[in-house]
Amino acid sequence: MSKIKLEILGLSNSQSQSGAYALILSETGGNRRLPIIIGAFEAQSIALELEGLRPPRPLTHDLFRMFADAFDIHLKEVFIYKLEEGVFYSMLICSQHNISVEIDARTSDAVALALRFKCPIYTSPEILDKSGIILDVEPEQAAPVKEKKPNLKAKNKLNQKSLEELNQLLEEAISNEDYELASDINEEIKKRNK
Repeated sequence: MSKIKLEILGLSNSQSQSGAYALILSETGGNRRLPIIIGAFEAQSIALELEGLRPPRPLTHDLFRMFADAFDIHLKEVFIYKLEEGVFYSMLICSQHNISVEIDARTSDAVALALRFKCPIYTSPEILDKSGIILDVEPEQAAPVKEKKPNLKAKNKLNQKSLEELNQLLEEAISNEDYELASDINEEIKKRNK
């Protein structure tokens, strides 16, 4: 079976589902993009890894990586192999002591793990033909994805903001793809709602 390598282009708010995010994968060396709707937790996990930020305690995907390392399990690749009724299906291709195993996974989790294991992500030509979006710009003309830096000043002043201001800041942080700040704001809102 032929495979097409994908790279992570970025994350954005989902225009179709409230509270969800669109993970945009890009065909390596091509102009097709594969948008995949994912949940907020997975988006945060992917964003933190993309930005090289380490939470104070390991997230689930970090724990999975540490567990795999402890037992000498290697994630060789992620393969997005099926699209059915709008849902992408993926498998983790793992190995341990020259034994290869394929494990079914949600695509959002598979991508979060691929980042942590630094392994490639692939899909089939059929999935890109069916669901890929073709952009008319040349790769050199595409705007570079700029790295997000945590807004430490905003974090330190959250406890001084009103609930209304916090909700507005939360929307801004999400629209700016600053998921770490969004998470901190969300925690402050939760504290006040208790």
